[in-house]
Amino acid sequence: MTDPDQPAGGRFVGGTHRFPVRIYFEDTDLSGVVYHANYLRYFERARSDMLMIAGIDQRAAHEAGEGAYAVRSMQLDWRAPARLNDALVVVSTVERVRAAAVDIQQTVIRDDLLLASARVEVAFVAPGGRPRRQPAAWIDTFAALVATDKGA
Repeated sequence: MTDPDQPAGGRFVGGTHRFPVRIYFEDTDLSGVVYHANYLRYFERARSDMLMIAGIDQRAAHEAGEGAYAVRSMQLDWRAPARLNDALVVVSTVERVRAAAVDIQQTVIRDDLLLASARVEVAFVAPGGRPRRQPAAWIDTFAALVATDKGA
């Protein structure tokens, strides 16, 4: 049983992570729609939740001096606005895994309507900021997600 005092998180459906988001007044701009930069927050929260649920402990890796993930690139596309009280879902799918990086496709949807999407490349970097090979167990975890999502 889950602890009701813990924040609600996402879940995996096959190899795809689904993360619920509620839109609050603080998320909106003067026109009453979600301010565009807030989508970056939703994408980040969903990626962090996805990693945590998959068993990837970024905090432990950072504290052990191994490194951390950093967004290397992100391509964004906004299609339709979200508004106050909307219930959204951020859908994240690992598309490709390399020795030091992972490519993730993310979308924000309301019901079946696509609101925004992002193609994100995250790189594992050493404490000094240089790319380095991510832990082998993490590569295996991502590879399993890719395989599950493709129906393997």
